[in-house]
Amino acid sequence: MTETLDQETYKKYKRTAQIINGAGGTPFPITDTLITILRHIVPDEEDLAFIKFFRRKTSQTMEQLKENSKLSEEEILRNVEKLAKIGLIFNQPNRHGLMVYRLMPFVDVGVFEYTFMGKLEDTEENRELARLFRKLTSDAIGKLKKNYDVMLSFLKDRPAVDRTIPFTENKTTGAEIEIIVDETLDIPEEKILPVQKVEELVAKFDDIAVGHCFCRHHHDLLGDPCKQTDIRENCFTFGKSARFTAEQGFARLISKEEALDIIRRSDEDGLVHKAYHPHFDTTKDETSLCICCNCCCGQAGGFNVNATNYIAQIDQEVCTGCGTCVENCHTGTMQLNDDNIADVGDSCIGCGVCAYYCPEQAISLKENKRIVRFTPPRPE
Repeated sequence: MTETLDQETYKKYKRTAQIINGAGGTPFPITDTLITILRHIVPDEEDLAFIKFFRRKTSQTMEQLKENSKLSEEEILRNVEKLAKIGLIFNQPNRHGLMVYRLMPFVDVGVFEYTFMGKLEDTEENRELARLFRKLTSDAIGKLKKNYDVMLSFLKDRPAVDRTIPFTENKTTGAEIEIIVDETLDIPEEKILPVQKVEELVAKFDDIAVGHCFCRHHHDLLGDPCKQTDIRENCFTFGKSARFTAEQGFARLISKEEALDIIRRSDEDGLVHKAYHPHFDTTKDETSLCICCNCCCGQAGGFNVNATNYIAQIDQEVCTGCGTCVENCHTGTMQLNDDNIADVGDSCIGCGVCAYYCPEQAISLKENKRIVRFTPPRPE
C-alpha cells in the first residue's frame, strides 16, 4: 500500500508513526510495513492529523487538548471516539475522576492487543493485517539478533514486562501446591506486595472484562491455530482498563464467578497466568491478565523480561522421572538429568504448571524473587 502514497503523505504517516512510538510500549523502526499498518488502521488523514497533538505530551486532559489543538471540545471528542475504537486513544478518568486522553503505542499494550482482543471476522483484509503485524515483529527480532550483544546489554536494565502468578493446586489430587516461604528474604514492611494467587487478583476488582487472547486470535487469522488449547476468550482486563475495553467493543464485562470459571478451564489446559502493571511497576494495581500458551504467545522466542516470586523445587526422593513436568513446562527449562530426576533450569518463571501436573506431588514452589530475562538463540 505504501507505494501508492505521494511523498508528502508518506512523510505525514512517518511523522505520526514516530509520535506513536513515543507513547511507550515497544518502539519499532519506521519501515514500509509499519506505515502500511498505520494506513490500515488510520486511513482518514483528519484522524492522522489529530495524533500530532500528542507529540509533546502523550497524556492530556480536555483543557490541554483544546489549548494545544485549538479545536472545539466537540471536534476533539469526535476524533477521540474514532481513535479509541481502534485502540489508539485510551479515554478513561484517572484516580481523581479527571478524564485523561492517552495515546497508545503499536504494541505492549496498544493497537495490536486491542485489535486482536476483539472478535475479528475471518476476512482477507483482517488476514492481511495479521500478516503485516507478523512481518513487523519478525523483522524487528531479526534486526535485534544482528545486534545481539547490544540487546543483551539493554535487557540488563529493562524492567519486567509481565509478572507470573503461579498455579496453586495440584490437578491430580486437588491439594494445594506447597509454597515454601523464605523467611530470610529482606522485604521492607512498607512495600506493597502484589497478589500471588489469581483468585486474589479477581477478588480485587469490581470491573472485570474478558476478550479474546490476541496472540491466539492473531495466529488463527494466520492459519496457524494454537496447539495447546481451544480456549480463545480468556484475556482479562481490570478496573478502568476493563471499562475501556468493554466500551470500545474489545471485550465484555463479566462477573467474578465467570472469570474464575474461565481461569479454571484454562488451567486444565496448562496455560500460564501473566499479570501486567502500569508502566511495568509491580507496586501498582494490575491492569490485565494474560493466560498464555507456549506456542502462540507473542513473547515466546523473542526478547522478554519476566518478574516472578517463585521457582520450582524438586523433591528428588519423590520424583519418579516420569517426564510429565518436562512435557508441560511453559518455558522448556525443565529437563530430566542423568539420574532420571527432574531438574529445574535457569528459565523457570515459577508458574507452577509442572507442580499442577505432577502425579507424585514431587514439585513445590519456593519463594525466590527474581527477574528472568529471555533471549532467542544467538545468530550463527
